Amino acid sequence: MYRETEYTITLSQESSAVDGKRWRFVTNHTQVLLCIARDPDVRTRDMAQMVGITERAAQRIVADLVEAGFVTVERVGRRNRYAINRETAMRHEAQAGHPIGELLDVLELADGAGIADRPG
Repeated sequence: MYRETEYTITLSQESSAVDGKRWRFVTNHTQVLLCIARDPDVRTRDMAQMVGITERAAQRIVADLVEAGFVTVERVGRRNRYAINRETAMRHEAQAGHPIGELLDVLELADGAGIADRPG
C-alpha cells in the first residue's frame, strides 16, 4: 500500500514541472527524437517549443542524440536535416537488444501523422 510521507512529497515536488504536473512518461530526449521523426527538417527552436524546454536545452539534447548515434545531421543550405538511425540499440539494460525504431513505432501518433522513414 502506498503511503505519502514527507520524503515522497518532497521527491514529487522536486520532479514537478512548471505546469504543475508531477512527472511525465516520456523523457525530453525521447520528445526531441519524436519531433525529428515527425519532421526531419524541424528547427531546434520549434523542437524546444513543442517539448517545453529552452532552445539551448534542445540543442544539447540533439548533440546527445548525435553523439550516441541515434541521429545524424546534414546541413542543407542554412538549415539542418536530421535522420534517425532506427537500428541503434536503446541504452538502458532493461531495453537491451531493442532498437530505438521499436520505441518510435510504439509512440507513433494515432492521428496518422506517422513516424518518418518507417519501413513497410
